[in-house]
This record gives sequence, structure tokens and C-alpha cells, in this order.
Amino acid sequence: MQYRNYRMAFVIFLLFIVLLIGCGRNTADAQISSSRAETGSETAKEGQDAVTETGTEARADTERSTDAAVDNIVMSYTADTKVWDVIDNPAFDEYGRLIFPADKTIDKGMTLSEVGSILTWYNYVNPSRTVQIVNYMKTKAEAGEQIFFDIYTDEEKATDPAKKNTGLFFFRGNLGEKFAIVNAGGGFAYVGAMHDSFPQALELSKKGYNAFALIYRPGAETACEDLARGIAFIHQHADELEVDTVEYSLWGGSAGARMAAWLGSYGTAAFGEGEYPRPGAVIMQYTGLSEVKGNEPPTYACVGTSDGIASYRTMESRINRIKAKGTDAEIEIFNGLPHGFGLGQGTVAEGWIDHAIRFWENQMD
Repeated sequence: MQYRNYRMAFVIFLLFIVLLIGCGRNTADAQISSSRAETGSETAKEGQDAVTETGTEARADTERSTDAAVDNIVMSYTADTKVWDVIDNPAFDEYGRLIFPADKTIDKGMTLSEVGSILTWYNYVNPSRTVQIVNYMKTKAEAGEQIFFDIYTDEEKATDPAKKNTGLFFFRGNLGEKFAIVNAGGGFAYVGAMHDSFPQALELSKKGYNAFALIYRPGAETACEDLARGIAFIHQHADELEVDTVEYSLWGGSAGARMAAWLGSYGTAAFGEGEYPRPGAVIMQYTGLSEVKGNEPPTYACVGTSDGIASYRTMESRINRIKAKGTDAEIEIFNGLPHGFGLGQGTVAEGWIDHAIRFWENQMD
């Protein structure tokens, strides 16, 4: 793989950025190969049609029933609940610490309403959504449902302790339905799942799809290795998980969108796993990746015009180049929105996820 030929260049570049910003936790968006290098300003900050009528009606019924299930979640946590009270809840066993960024220092007094303060580079972090998600997880876990899966063995984690901070949070949809993996951003310095993957995964599950939110090791290469392992894990355990692996989708915001794009273009074998099918669609939010390899999966993208990290012009150009190769692709550009708007609730981007889901559905046989 080309990216491995540039491993030393990657290390030197990463050290340069660390020296430039003076903080290892805010490491810039490292590149996997020299062909993936972006502008210095972006790298320093980001680190990032129709289905049949019958099918539409069926999915609408699924959404209504799943919404009702979410409405019945016991709301024992509130905006004033301490983050550490969630992390330490015995219902979450050893993975409670991964619900929030494991690579961030979380003050003992921080409440759920204040989580947005540690999600660097993100905007429109919604405390009520955070409260909903942790209550959803707690209710499911206390009911005996497995909502978290390790992707590495105990032996692998003993060899590389960083792999302890990885795994898949599962948002169950319909049994036997297709799956999606959602990858949060965080500049490859941390994983901003509470805003950038958990909400999207929950919405996908409401539509009946089985959604997994990946918690990965910071660093561009290790993040892609963890995503490749996640894809492999789901394919290997598809029967137990009761998911359909055909035409699955990869989603991501910022750095997470780069991961989705790279796995879509290069495949799992390029990142240390066996050769598994590539996704039926890639869904990308706000990342200024410019590389087009020529074999990209169908790609949906969205971004705001006021994003100082990911240029909407760069994203639009990439989508047009993918389309020029004969591959289905589209982009939504939202006037005035900054970086990291997540679901975009209460903004001009609200509803983008429904458009992205329809795009994915259009790729299904």
C-alpha cells in the first residue's frame, strides 16, 4: 500500500504539528500518505432516487415503532447528572469510560449539560440529545441487551494497551436489516462520539437500520486499522448480531469522514484485515479530503459554507470528480454553517440525515 511507503514522512509531519501547536492532545489531522496531504490550516484543525413506495411505507412504520420505543426509555439521567456518574454506572461494566472521550480529561464536577465544552471543534452540541443517548444506553444495558462489543481479543489488548480504548457501540434496528458504522471526528486526537456518531447511530436505528458507533485509537493510521477491524468483526459475527452485511454503509464526520472514505477506497486489506466487501455507500460530513482514487463507492457529503476547517469548495470539487468517474455522488452545502454541526438540529442543515439515508437506500439492490 502506498500509505505505508510514507510512514516515516507521516511521523515527521506529525511531530512538526505537535511542535507547532504545543499540545499533543490537539494533534493535527495526520495524513496516511503524501497524496492525502491537505492544506496546513485544515490539517492543523481537523486532524477530519427513490426507493419503492412499499419500502418507504415499511420504513416509515419502522421509524414510528422505534420512535415509540425511544420515547419509553426511562429518563433517570438529567442535564445536571455528573458525567462520572454515567461512566461509573455498573450497568456499563468496563466500557462506561468509552461513552465519553477517553483521551480527554473530564472534571469530576462536569455535568451532561457541559459535555460540549470538551468536544473541541464542534458546534451545536445538544445537551438534551446527550441526556437522551445516555438514558437510552442505560435502559438497554439494564434490560440485559449487549450494547458494546470489543473488537480486539484480550491477548491483542495486552500486547497493545491502546486497543483497550476501542470497540463498537450497538444501536439495534430491525433484526436482519442492513448495518452502518458511524465514525466520529475529533482531529484524530480524540473521539467525539457523543455529538458526531451516537446521535446519527440512534437516528439510523429509528429507521430500522442496525448502527454501530466506532470508538477508535487516535491517529489516522490506527483509526483506519480499528475501522477495518470493526468491519471484519461485524462480517464475522453477522449471524449472532443478526445483521445484513450486503451494501452496508460507512458514515463519518470530520476525521471520521476521512476514515470512511479511505476504507471505502482502499478496502480492509490495506489496513491489516482480510479482504471484506466494500461499502455500498459512504456518507461524509465536513471533511476537506481532496483525494479521488477512482474506485470510490457512491458518496453523499454535506458541509457548511462558514466551515473554517473543511472547505465546502474542496468537498464539492471532490464530489464532482467522483461523479465524473460515473459513480453516484451528491453534496449538500448549507449556507452559513460552521464546522461540526452534527445532526444540525435547529439549523438549515436539519434533515440532512434523512437525505443521506435515502441516498444509501438508492444504492441498494
